[in-house]
Amino acid sequence: MPAASVVLPLRGAALHSAKRRLRERTLAARDALGAAERARDSRAIAAGIAALPALARAACVLLTLPFRSEWDPRPLVDATLARGGVVALPRVDVAARTLVLHRLRDPATEVAPGYLGIPEPLPDLPRIDVAAVDWVLVPGVAFDAGGHRLGYGGGYYDRLLATMAVEVPRVAGAFEVQLVAQVPCAPHDLTVDTIVTPRRTLICPRA
Repeated sequence: MPAASVVLPLRGAALHSAKRRLRERTLAARDALGAAERARDSRAIAAGIAALPALARAACVLLTLPFRSEWDPRPLVDATLARGGVVALPRVDVAARTLVLHRLRDPATEVAPGYLGIPEPLPDLPRIDVAAVDWVLVPGVAFDAGGHRLGYGGGYYDRLLATMAVEVPRVAGAFEVQLVAQVPCAPHDLTVDTIVTPRRTLICPRA
């Protein structure tokens, strides 16, 4: 993968098509990873993210739980709760097309399959205001060295990140197969600051 990326000058249907093709290719590559490799690399990703100083300083972190063949961030949930930090977990509000944040205290009893089967917090858990979050784990399908991110197509995280303070660190974990030379993106697509893989940590320029 090149050290830097160049944004493709695509718009409209061409951009949508390029994103769809990359999403399909990357998801197929991620799904093809063996269970043992996925487990080993998930542990390495979680360890790399846990070593980031900004996470240790954060009082309220927004995390996710694994869906399908995603890497597993649950060690970060456990570690944050163990040190007394606040864990926010997102729940999809389909009607409003937004993510609602809830405080998670017990992953074993307070999580259930939600939108499209994604593990989500129970709706009666305490709500957390977006302004309280001071560190965010950003999921995605594909990433490039410039921090550009390809999501699942719903736009939920782009809308959420746009409401957060600019100084909030945006960190992504990814298997190596999720790193690509270039993510096709539009000017409004937001980037991440750091990408951690099983082999390396990439610091990305904030767009």
